[in-house]
Amino acid sequence: MSIMRLIPYPPGVIVGGEILFKGRDLLQVSEEEMRHIRGEQIAMIFQEPTTSLNPVITVKRQLSESLELHRGLDKGAAGEEAVKLLKTVGIPDAEKKADGYPHQFSGGMQQRIMIAMALSCNPELLIADEPTTSVDVTVQAQLLELVDNLRSQFGTAVILITHNLGIVARYVDRVNVMYAGRLMETGPTDVIYGQPRHPYTIGLIASVPRLDLPRKRKLHVIDGLPPTLSRLPPGCAFHPRCTYAISRCSEERPELVEMGENHYAACWRSRELG
Repeated sequence: MSIMRLIPYPPGVIVGGEILFKGRDLLQVSEEEMRHIRGEQIAMIFQEPTTSLNPVITVKRQLSESLELHRGLDKGAAGEEAVKLLKTVGIPDAEKKADGYPHQFSGGMQQRIMIAMALSCNPELLIADEPTTSVDVTVQAQLLELVDNLRSQFGTAVILITHNLGIVARYVDRVNVMYAGRLMETGPTDVIYGQPRHPYTIGLIASVPRLDLPRKRKLHVIDGLPPTLSRLPPGCAFHPRCTYAISRCSEERPELVEMGENHYAACWRSRELG
């Protein structure tokens, strides 16, 4: 949400840092410039389509509005393009259903509409925030394959935000593991899964059920609860739950340290964990 500048101020506030996109810091551009960047260059698929789609405007109109604004199409051409987009994302009988309202579509179809809206202006970057939360496993696979195919077709970069490690392993090239709003580990997907160097990453991977282990084996859990973000503990935010913690972990916050090519971890014991 920060990258899109959609967090209202107050209560939200960005206290520091940069958000660089194509060499520009998005925190420094004007609101007018951000209106052109949103949708046209950076688009987002939100987690819950029922709260993201306007219930009193037809699907076609919701799609065509951004096409008129960002691509300069007239109303008729935008409507035709909206129908094409619905066909692209697999909406059956798109010509008729385009004049329907969001509540007339299933959760999976609503999410397809959101994907069509996000890709309507051929953005260079697509942010997918838990895009399959509200659908069952079968539809989830269909939507992810759809996004992956469209990514290849349009050459769009995708940032996928998810808690599902199976999705991460299947669809992404690089992983950023975050805890309490901070980056714990980052690296290529195969390296993160094969050689994790942060206790939180190790705990996440160990908690995934595996078919190659005994069925009665107890699932691994990470003890404790996440901290309140307004009252983070001193030092490493993960240290109260970490089985590898030492006294230094509660006193100093570790910075990211290079573990290998394009692989970084923020842990005082990351080299031992290797």
